[in-house]
Amino acid sequence: MKRYLFIMRRLPYSGTHLQETLDAILTAAAFDQHVALLLLDDAVWQLKNLQQPIGQGLKDTSAIYKALQIYDVKELYVEHESLLAAGLTGADLLLPLLSVSRRDVSDLMRSYDLIIPD
Repeated sequence: MKRYLFIMRRLPYSGTHLQETLDAILTAAAFDQHVALLLLDDAVWQLKNLQQPIGQGLKDTSAIYKALQIYDVKELYVEHESLLAAGLTGADLLLPLLSVSRRDVSDLMRSYDLIIPD
């Protein structure tokens, strides 16, 4: 089984790209692939609690993030420095994430067969 690491860097609700990436994650997971997610830079805002994108005409993706566990996507990583730069803590997020330091990101990436950036 291939090990996929999806890497997200973009702000939430900056277009349809987030929804498309989440669909790709769920599709890979539905076919019993080992899937993980790493949030870097502005992507840490994607899991911020209490977002309200309705006024922007975009779909609320929080339910999809919560469904990741159902699809056995259990390795959810956040770069520690990105979280700090955003002024967020684990308590501000929808889901618990595994924190990885910037210096360890490349090691994490090497542990996967395929890297899929957003």
